Amino acid sequence: MITVTNLAIQFGKRVLYKDVNLKFTHGNIYGVIGANGAGKSTLLRAISGDLEPNKGTVEMGPGERLSVLEQDHFKYDEYRVMDTVLMGHQPLWENMKERERLYAKPEMTEEDGNRAADLELKFAEMNGWEAESNAAQLLQNLGVKEELHDKLVGELSNTEKVRVMLAKALFGNPDNLLLDEPTNDLDLDTVEWLEEYLSNIEQTVLVVSHDRHFLDAVSTQTVDIDFGKVTMFAGNYSFWYESSQLALRQAQNQKMKAEEKKKQLEEFIRRFSANVAKSKQTTSRKKMLEKLNVEEIRPSSRKYPGIIFQMDREPGNQILEVEGLKAVDEDGTVLFDNVNFNIEKGQKVVFLSHNPKAMTALFEIINGNRKADAGEYKWGVTITTAYLPLDNTAFFQSDKNLVDWLSQYGPGNEVAMKGYLGRMLFSGEEVLKKVNVLSGGEKMRCMIARMQLQNANCLILDTPTNHLDLESIQAFNNNLVAFKGNILFSSHDHEFINTVANRIIELTPSGTIDKLMSYDEYIYDDAIKEQKAKMYGLE
Repeated sequence: MITVTNLAIQFGKRVLYKDVNLKFTHGNIYGVIGANGAGKSTLLRAISGDLEPNKGTVEMGPGERLSVLEQDHFKYDEYRVMDTVLMGHQPLWENMKERERLYAKPEMTEEDGNRAADLELKFAEMNGWEAESNAAQLLQNLGVKEELHDKLVGELSNTEKVRVMLAKALFGNPDNLLLDEPTNDLDLDTVEWLEEYLSNIEQTVLVVSHDRHFLDAVSTQTVDIDFGKVTMFAGNYSFWYESSQLALRQAQNQKMKAEEKKKQLEEFIRRFSANVAKSKQTTSRKKMLEKLNVEEIRPSSRKYPGIIFQMDREPGNQILEVEGLKAVDEDGTVLFDNVNFNIEKGQKVVFLSHNPKAMTALFEIINGNRKADAGEYKWGVTITTAYLPLDNTAFFQSDKNLVDWLSQYGPGNEVAMKGYLGRMLFSGEEVLKKVNVLSGGEKMRCMIARMQLQNANCLILDTPTNHLDLESIQAFNNNLVAFKGNILFSSHDHEFINTVANRIIELTPSGTIDKLMSYDEYIYDDAIKEQKAKMYGLE
């Protein structure tokens, strides 16, 4: 259990929040949401003790242990992978080190012997004899192979380091667990394992994540940081979003009577409670929703960007034909080979691969930025494209302000450009910022504004939710669902893929898997799992 009392945090004159009073209890997982810069990670740092609050206290239950997913991926470079994970349970690790020191002595005193006996007792109480096998199992579940367990963390790739840090945070069943973006750099299978793992534990867990599917799968409650206030709501992210949107529509409808509003909200809660049966956290979340008072449902003051893609021209029947396409990485790795497909009108296609470089290579080839190692492609004569690349660095190597920068990419005067930027939440003096000082999220919003200017009928999006906050992802997602043209995209956002894509093409070193089905159907289909294993040479 974690109790936060009268917490206040400010940096200089900027007050993030004040008078925060919250109690986080065992058996609940709290999804922490808020716009970029609202203070989500800061809240976790204050709870962990990494950041001293300006006011207030954070207390845990007596004798409870806290574990944190650390963000410094170089901190443990000099340690073995196995030792790093064991350090996640600090009392156990200190016990192990002290026992080692005592037993390494040429001769032990009586005092040493008594101390060793005490340590052995505590070691057994902490399940010390099973520690290494539990840590090894945890690492394997997170995709860190056994042959890496004795290597130094510094010898691992960044993706592997992320998994080791996650294993360290989870190890030893801590009473309280703080996870900041735990799904970053994880593949679908590992995310699924983590969802299952978190759904079966009884600890107190706080999670910051931009992954809506993950938040929905694990959260029993939502902590919303919005304009200086930290508020707790029952239910997961989808429930919070849908209920806040409903409350907003009601607030805008001045004619609606109070009784009608209450009836509408009660019906919404009933409907959502029935749907929650699909969740792994069914029982606890249903109880939350049953206790919920309709008065607690309020409109959010959160601003959503106005992302609206329009087409100057209706696409014809010929969209894109690809024949025998092949791409090889610089190190000689075959990213994909023998890729053949024909995109039809209205299709929204997600491209998947075990190697994310494969999708980037494909998009760069069909945009004319990279030469294919074999094969060819042909666009239909009516098709106009707008491309959102994975790496947008080259676009921002300029000291132009936002208005001048955007003016390069489409017709319209200064007022029109400010309108596009305003829709992407750049207001007032912000439009005069130099583009070379923008954050990752701001750059992405600029790139989306640029795409909107092009009025293309085919959108090509390489991992478009990177660097975006939940509000931008939600707005982007909603517009792509409504878009009438074609979309070719890659993503690691489960919800984004599942709601946008109506066709799936997986790129492998030995051809493609091409299915007209939903993403959920695709990933859980046993025959497809078998086919994938063969095509990636995993059998």
